[in-house]
Amino acid sequence: MFHGIVTQAPGMERLFQLVERAAMTDTSVLVRGETGTGKELVARAIHDLSPRRDKPFRAVNCATFTPELLASELFGHVKGSFTGAIRDRQGLLQLADGGTLFLDEIAELPLDIQARMLRVLQERTFVPLGGATPVTVDVRLVAATNRSLRREVEAGRFRVDLMYRVRVVPLFLPPLRDRGGDVDVLIQHFIELFNQRGLRQIRRVAKDVTVALNAHPWPGNIRELRNVVEYAFAIGEGPVLTLDELTPELRGEAPPDEGIGAPLTVRDLERERLVDALRRSGGRKGEAAVLLEISRSTLWRKLREHGLS
Repeated sequence: MFHGIVTQAPGMERLFQLVERAAMTDTSVLVRGETGTGKELVARAIHDLSPRRDKPFRAVNCATFTPELLASELFGHVKGSFTGAIRDRQGLLQLADGGTLFLDEIAELPLDIQARMLRVLQERTFVPLGGATPVTVDVRLVAATNRSLRREVEAGRFRVDLMYRVRVVPLFLPPLRDRGGDVDVLIQHFIELFNQRGLRQIRRVAKDVTVALNAHPWPGNIRELRNVVEYAFAIGEGPVLTLDELTPELRGEAPPDEGIGAPLTVRDLERERLVDALRRSGGRKGEAAVLLEISRSTLWRKLREHGLS
């Protein structure tokens, strides 16, 4: 494991060497990779290995905010600068002063915010929304995207001058399908993780499950694999992870029609297992805990979490 990144793929060792070298500089780094490959883990590794490790690490996903809210999130605002601004608020640039700011999905930055970020990188100053006084900050930028910034520049959606500022050191994080042997390693890692948390203890993975998981192309990468393992923990029982506990696409089946109501979440499925165990035990919680292969204290905690206590 390298700073939270679980792998045994030979190609990842070269990436880790580049991360270690880049971390020791103050250069801006751009991490390229598909969704779910672990780009934020790489950004955190760069920060943790850098001389800034004792200073703040702040992260924001640029795709999750409206342009107005993203500007406030990054640069902060002064009281009265817009409706609802009832007090001064520091943005992430000030909160990350001396440390590292991670901009995930940087290709989603609106053009006006790109211009303001360019000034931050060039002059280390910015003005909060509604303010008049420049603020000086010392922030190392690490950014990430699943899209080519060069293509975004060609399409007129990204400033060429900002592109050159943020991709001084480009790092490419390979998708899970190109990381030989990592599916098996990650399956075991997530099983151990959920064994410590959940309603179930998985001790073995059936052979046909291993075959199915290694044959899957994993378009959602490591995040998708984690969700598949969590799904199996929620709907299955017993110490063996079996094929019928995998999601339909992993079993080679078409997923249910999405138009027939909203799909159950992992939390919904966990609640159903609790209710089913209580029903089968006639409400006797000791017997329900035995059926679920968990301790009584874990059962009580889960019941409280689901409002069943």
